Amino acid sequence: MQALLSLSIALFAGLMLSRVAKIVKLPAVTAYLVAGILIGPYVLGAFGVEGLGFTSMADVKQYTILADVALGFIAFSIGNEFRLTDLKKTGKQATVIGIIQAVVATLLVDGALIAFHFAFPDKLPLPAAIVLGAVASATAPAATLMVVKQYKAKGPLTNILLPIVALDDAVGLILFAISFGVAKALIVGRVDVLSIVVEPLLEVTLSILLGAIMGVLFTFFEKFFHSRSKRIAMSVTFVFLTVAISMMKFEIGGIHIAFSSLLVCMMMGTVFCNICDFSEELMDRIDRWTAPLFILFFVISGAELELSVFADILIVLVGVIYIIFRSCGKYLGARFSAQATHCEPTIVKYLGVTLLPQAGVALGMALKAQELGADGLIVANITLFSVLVYELVGPLLTKIALTRAGEITPEGKTSARVLPEKKQG
Repeated sequence: MQALLSLSIALFAGLMLSRVAKIVKLPAVTAYLVAGILIGPYVLGAFGVEGLGFTSMADVKQYTILADVALGFIAFSIGNEFRLTDLKKTGKQATVIGIIQAVVATLLVDGALIAFHFAFPDKLPLPAAIVLGAVASATAPAATLMVVKQYKAKGPLTNILLPIVALDDAVGLILFAISFGVAKALIVGRVDVLSIVVEPLLEVTLSILLGAIMGVLFTFFEKFFHSRSKRIAMSVTFVFLTVAISMMKFEIGGIHIAFSSLLVCMMMGTVFCNICDFSEELMDRIDRWTAPLFILFFVISGAELELSVFADILIVLVGVIYIIFRSCGKYLGARFSAQATHCEPTIVKYLGVTLLPQAGVALGMALKAQELGADGLIVANITLFSVLVYELVGPLLTKIALTRAGEITPEGKTSARVLPEKKQG
């Protein structure tokens, strides 16, 4: 009963705050995150009433499975943006921009934080500075996708944005694994080629391969059904199954094998959308089914934000430096690479702003970084601080950029209740 009460309150709070957000013209994603903070351990949950909000971080963590499933569906939806017909137009540009903007963000943050380390060596360890640079490469696909869907954004910027956000995860995973390996080598005094080079490349390669296999199997089994309800049920089954399989970890000959659930689900969606003739209609129906799940995901994400990081002045100072240089890296990297690949002026001008949101992937990196001990804890806290800022501000900046690019129109904000009347007229 307590779990159902907490989830119903989370869903209700997210929905009601989205109405307030609409009045002040904020994206619904921001409202969901604020709702999570309000019913989280630091506000409503602080009263300690079980079921009435989340009373502790442990209470929030028990709903991690919802976050895993939601991210699976989000990645699966992003796979829809990799249709070959569209990639023929934007594929090369998206690939170049996706790699360059991630690398530039990493280099700028690394440069700034390594300089900070040499200025104050007792405040920020060198391994932590190096790992934070790699964390800076990650962009949150969930927040970006939700803003695009809420306002029904369409145009050149939107078309290239989602593939870049998806590619960003693959590049980020490789950069993080290399940086993590270097940081570990600095701490233990031994260079491990397996963890720096082999394992990250294996993770990306095996994730793409597993996703492709699941996409083929998914398409094969979908063809046994013709009713919309059963096809949606099969879709849900395969996303659940794929997320579960991608969580497997094992070791072969001293090499740690792991998968990225985001990459696996994204690849499954990509393969499905390119080989299934009814994929477009089905993806649209799945989007409607997952709406409550996504709201819960963002509310719970808001509840997970550690407001306690504000108590440490050092974390705030390093966090501000991290945010400034990451933002510059994303913007400049996207701008220069968009110019180099001859993108349209609106893409050159506004793309970098839409790449600022940061959450799930970065938090996953921060969790992995805690294996470095005290240095990893610093990485985790600074990442939490930056995620708190980016998740609250990022969706709004994405909306502003898409609006100024002319890809969010008044029709995109129209209530669904008046659509039938418009169609009749």
